[in-house]
Amino acid sequence: MTIKKVIDHLGRSVEFSYPPKRIISIAPGLTDTFYSLNLTNEIIGRTRYCLHPKDKVQQSTRVGGTKDINLDKIRSLNPDIIFAEKEENTREIVEQLEKEFPVYVAEVQSVENTYKMIADLGELTNRSFEAEHLLATIQTGFQNFPIYQHKKVAYVIWRKPYMVAGKNTYIDSLLQTMGFENAFSHYEGRYPSVTEEDLKNAELDYLFLATEPFPFQEKHLSEFSQFLPEVKPIILDGEMFWYGPRMVDAASYFKRKFAEIEDH
Repeated sequence: MTIKKVIDHLGRSVEFSYPPKRIISIAPGLTDTFYSLNLTNEIIGRTRYCLHPKDKVQQSTRVGGTKDINLDKIRSLNPDIIFAEKEENTREIVEQLEKEFPVYVAEVQSVENTYKMIADLGELTNRSFEAEHLLATIQTGFQNFPIYQHKKVAYVIWRKPYMVAGKNTYIDSLLQTMGFENAFSHYEGRYPSVTEEDLKNAELDYLFLATEPFPFQEKHLSEFSQFLPEVKPIILDGEMFWYGPRMVDAASYFKRKFAEIEDH
């Protein structure tokens, strides 16, 4: 085992024992990726929001949430390195953790960022071969994405108040990859709040309702139809908008889902 010095996605210098044998991940997309890179035995800690892969995450210890870590539990696990993500985790958490442990921060705001993240995690954990295989699988699927040019959409993630995916988000990048125009990419903030009036004025072709973080269901469709009678509201699996290994299933999911939409 040697000491490796690297620069993370925020330009921070990080030194850690390589290859790391005791890894804590505090961002769901990163945790999912690590398991896909065959690091089951190395992942010793993750957050309660790290749900995938469902058959493996239970083998690691929960260390709190993405915004509320349990420092004592992390100390007891004595990790070689902790992996965080800029959007998922707060600066305060990173600053607190880096006083005692090496902390590598990834930043994922686009499909391209995700490709870099997967390659970097593979290199940092001595799993470059596995990372290349995962990347090839994702990229092959994405080449077969359905393309919907000039269709204007909103992707709603929350209710009371309504919140949508905006600019500089992986969700916005994924929508663009499929040819959609995000009606709220010019709004301030990455997940801006919007009103009924904003949605009315957006001249939408489709209204996408996510199953998470707010669990939109069929019962919510009529709520939007009342003030958007000309727009088709569609419930989409929010996990298909997660970066990482969920991207493997995303292409076939969207192909199937949008074929159903066009058939109706």
